[in-house]
Formats: sequence, structure tokens, C-alpha cells
Amino acid sequence: MPKKKTKKTVRKAAPKKGAKKKKAAGVKKAKRKTITSKARVAKASLQGTPPQETVSGVLLGHVEDYFAKIGVVALTLQAPVAVGDMIRIKGHTTDITQKVESMQMDHQPVQTASAKDSVGIKVADRTRKGDAVYKI
Repeated sequence: MPKKKTKKTVRKAAPKKGAKKKKAAGVKKAKRKTITSKARVAKASLQGTPPQETVSGVLLGHVEDYFAKIGVVALTLQAPVAVGDMIRIKGHTTDITQKVESMQMDHQPVQTASAKDSVGIKVADRTRKGDAVYKI
């Protein structure tokens, strides 16, 4: 029986670590531009991004927890608040303005609370941890 001729495959050696790859002839690498903060602001204004809004009023604190089933935010107050005061909760995706209708401390309803008190306030819509609460 005649022997079949087989093709001999030749393996190329793997490139060494740290070795530079050859560039194709005539191809240049694009330089990266650094964008200054002024350029970012200008670019954002062209894209229709609204500027950061400043909220007037007294900062009451930041949302520490939100209880979705009962619609309550928990926070530690930095200023006094009472039932009937207008508050605004402002966050990345949150913007709620409402009157304080229900407030509790240690599961007991209260009419007023002072600074450094931990309270729960009933809210109309979803909030997130870290949202700022203002008295307006």
C-alpha cells in the first residue's frame, strides 16, 4: 500500500510578554483629547441636561431608609419640624413637595420634633436613601 502524504503544520511561536505588536503600514493611532470641566458643562448644556438646581429652605436631613409598603421615610433631623410644615424631598430621581401630615417617633405619633430626633414621616411617593429633605 502506498503511504499518503500528509501536510506538515508549522506552529508559530507565541509572542513574548511585553513585546509590541506591529502596526499596519500607514495606520496612525488617534490621540485622546482631555476634556476640561468647562467643556463638560458646555457639552452637557448642548445635550439638554438641566443645570444643578439649588433648593431653598432649611435642610432637615437625608433619607436614611424608605419603607415602601407603608410609604414612610426615616431620618434624623438637623432642624425642628412640625405636622403641617411643607417639606421637599429632592434626590437624583426624586422631587416631592408635600405637607407633613403624619410623623412618628418610636412608633408613637408626635406633633413636633426637634433637631437630633429620629423620626418617620409619611410621604406620597417613593424616595431613596440619601435624598435630601428640606423644610420650605
